Amino acid sequence: MSDTMNKKDHIHYIPPQGDYFTFNDEDHYLAKGMEWGLLTARSVKKELVFKTGRHEERVTLKGYQEYGIDGQFNTIVLEFDDGELTCIHPAYLKEMQSAGFAKELLSGGSTEYSAKKEVTDKATSEEATSVEKPAVVKKAKAKKAPAKPKLELPEEKVHFTASVKEFTEKMNHFTGETDEVVLFENVKIIGEAELYIGDAWCGYSKTLKKLELEEGVELEFDGKIVDKKFSKEVRYKVNNPSKLKKVENN
Repeated sequence: MSDTMNKKDHIHYIPPQGDYFTFNDEDHYLAKGMEWGLLTARSVKKELVFKTGRHEERVTLKGYQEYGIDGQFNTIVLEFDDGELTCIHPAYLKEMQSAGFAKELLSGGSTEYSAKKEVTDKATSEEATSVEKPAVVKKAKAKKAPAKPKLELPEEKVHFTASVKEFTEKMNHFTGETDEVVLFENVKIIGEAELYIGDAWCGYSKTLKKLELEEGVELEFDGKIVDKKFSKEVRYKVNNPSKLKKVENN
C-alpha cells in the first residue's frame, strides 16, 4: 500500500459525540481489551491495525463510549498517529486484525472504511444516525470512568458468604505467566460488623480446587479482604480463605 495516498480519501472518520471513558490503568486496559476479544493475558498489544481496502496503519485504543439501557454495549474510540479520533464497533475492529480483511473489502468492491459497516444490530438509532454526519472539528473531551467509593475494610480475618461468579486468569507481571483466578459476587462480611463487598477475586488455590467449585455455588469461609483490584469492576481481593464450606440451598 502506498504511503503517498491520502488516508482521508479512504477513511470515513466518526469522531466521538460527547464525552468518552479513558482507561484507568493497565489492568483496566487489559480487562476491556479481553472483553472485546482484541487482547489476551499473554498478548497485551499497545497498537492495533486499522485497515481499509487500500490503506492500513497502526492505531491505539484511546477509550470507549457506552450505550444501551444500562450502558452494557461499547463503541471503541481509536486514535491515529496524527491525533484524529474515530469510533468503531469492537467486532469490526477485531475483524480488521485478520490477515485477509483488506482483500475481502477489495473483492466486495469497497475501497474505503465505511462507518455504516461497523454499526451492528446492537447500535442505537442515535448512533446509526451519527455515522452520516460529517467529521466534527471540535474534539470530544475524555473523562475517567467514575470510581466507586472506597470501603473501610477490617484488618483482621473475618467470616464471609459469597457466590462463585466466574473462573478466569490474571497476568502475573513478576513471572510473565497467567495465574488462575476465581471471581466472587455478592460477597458479604457477616458477624458483628457486617459489610457488603459486592464483587471480589481470589487466587484459585489447591484448597479451593478441592471443593470442585462451579459457577453459582454459594460458599462460607474465613479470610482477609484487601484493596487490590482485579479490574475496574472488581476492586477487592480475598486472601488466605480457610474453613470453606458450600452452602446448600433448600
